[in-house]
Amino acid sequence: MTGLTRRSFVTGSAAASIALAAPRLGIAAPAPEPDVLIVGAGAAGIAAARRIMAIGRRCVVLEAKDQVGGRCVTDTRTFGVPFDRGAHWIHAPDVNPVTKLAAQIGLDVYRAPSGQRVRIGRRYARDSELEDYLAATVRANRAIAEASRGKADLSCARALPNDLGDWRATTEFALGPYAFGRDLAELSAMDFARSAERDVDAFCRQGFGALLAKLAAGIPVQLSTPVTQLDISGRGGRVEARTAGGAIRAPYAIVTASTGVLAAGKIAFTPELPKRQLDAAGQLRLGSYDRIGLELAGNPLGLRRDDLVLEKAADTRTAALLANVSDTSLALVDVAGKFGRELADKGERAMIDFAVEWLSGLYGPEVRNAVKRTAATRWNADAWTLGAMSGAAPGGQGARKVLMEPVRDRLYLAGEAAHETLWGTVGGAWESGERAAEAILRRMGVLKAPAPERKAPPRRKRS
Repeated sequence: MTGLTRRSFVTGSAAASIALAAPRLGIAAPAPEPDVLIVGAGAAGIAAARRIMAIGRRCVVLEAKDQVGGRCVTDTRTFGVPFDRGAHWIHAPDVNPVTKLAAQIGLDVYRAPSGQRVRIGRRYARDSELEDYLAATVRANRAIAEASRGKADLSCARALPNDLGDWRATTEFALGPYAFGRDLAELSAMDFARSAERDVDAFCRQGFGALLAKLAAGIPVQLSTPVTQLDISGRGGRVEARTAGGAIRAPYAIVTASTGVLAAGKIAFTPELPKRQLDAAGQLRLGSYDRIGLELAGNPLGLRRDDLVLEKAADTRTAALLANVSDTSLALVDVAGKFGRELADKGERAMIDFAVEWLSGLYGPEVRNAVKRTAATRWNADAWTLGAMSGAAPGGQGARKVLMEPVRDRLYLAGEAAHETLWGTVGGAWESGERAAEAILRRMGVLKAPAPERKAPPRRKRS
């Protein structure tokens, strides 16, 4: 039992007096120390906080930006309608944990139309041409899957077959930059092959970011509070986060910062993160994916709600169009990969000029006259994100498991990069946050360890 000294008695009495007097003096009593400190109020941070609070434990979330959502935010001011500046597609809605919660909070999630249209010059691809394109995509997918079974982890580009013909550029854009934010030459074939299917999707009419923000209601989030240093040495049995407003301590911490932020050293760890985790963050650097929003009055393209359009491209200078978003006049032109990064580096004006020029080339110069309000994202320049999604470099697929390893049994890293199959998605980030929270709750003894998984009987080979 700890001895009671005169100093501790006086200090304790003073603290008790302040707490009792606080309501009378109109000042807030000191908040109790949280059980878990969470860095980042994106999908992973929100999911972790909800899981911890659901079991009756305390947490605090420190967010560097002035809003929640991370890379999933909805802007309603620019166009007067929901504009998802980050994540927009809700992948695998039937099993996505976020989708299941949407109905409970009264938001409208609906299925995205299946398929896409392809523009060849100023006309749409004929059925036979679409079949050629889809066949090329199937061959490319199969070749990457086959390469992923080898001992060495190749880049997806090296795995591609040689018979893609004049659909090669379009196939490479669809499978690489548009799907994962990276050119296939920079993307691990193993990481690609292990990613979960994302061919069934949904949209939230109010915006995906609005959905996340609603799910964050009631969570103790401190906005505009970047963590500059995190002491994970465990002195006093606590992790300490240092911010401009002071230090906050807790027995455990979950860090959901992007791998871009971790690799850039924007949060100083004491002692430093293990080399394994630092190397893992480096192998999972963020790709580039940005969105150009255009208000197109009068539906000049003649498209339906949420029509997805690609072009038969000759090179990497291409994009994807999502028209009439949720029955509005908003069109989204997405650019990604190396070309998207170079374009974003030139600034928002250059991005908007490209989008208008690209659409005019596909639909005619009269498109220019229909453009009203415009906007563009630049995630690579966002100081607390530094990119889009974490496609693994060739040889780096195993880094995801490393990133999930606890540090000193007190710190857990979470986020889209810490999911082996749903990386690059809000659903993956959400599941990662929940997993980290549950690992801590088990260490605290308030959650039972899961029963060991039974080995499934060997699957019979098909003849």
